[in-house]
Amino acid sequence: QVQLVESGGGLVQAGGSLRLSCAASVTIFSGGTWAWFRQAPGKEREFVAALFRVTGNTNYADSVKGRFGVSGDNAKNTLFLQMSSLKPEDTAMYYCAIKETISEAPNPWTYGYWGRGTQVTVSS
Repeated sequence: QVQLVESGGGLVQAGGSLRLSCAASVTIFSGGTWAWFRQAPGKEREFVAALFRVTGNTNYADSVKGRFGVSGDNAKNTLFLQMSSLKPEDTAMYYCAIKETISEAPNPWTYGYWGRGTQVTVSS
């Protein structure tokens, strides 16, 4: 059974930084897309960033461009999200997700594997 486990969330002041990690228990497939999503209370789950494992290319939501960086360690089956210049509106539960394909990266409905999330709270 595949498990994705996120870590690194916490409480930080506006302008601060956090680094999230997502570790997969097994190698599901060698390619595909690893992604981060977030969901604030009362809001829909939204795309944050994606990493395409074969090419190393990345994709970001406009709201985080220039502030967040996604990276991965394929050998360790681990995905990272470096978050800087955090804002109160970044407060949410952050989830990692993976899928075998590379199309429709921002669409959460296309991902078959999800972690349970890690909470990020940014105080003003």
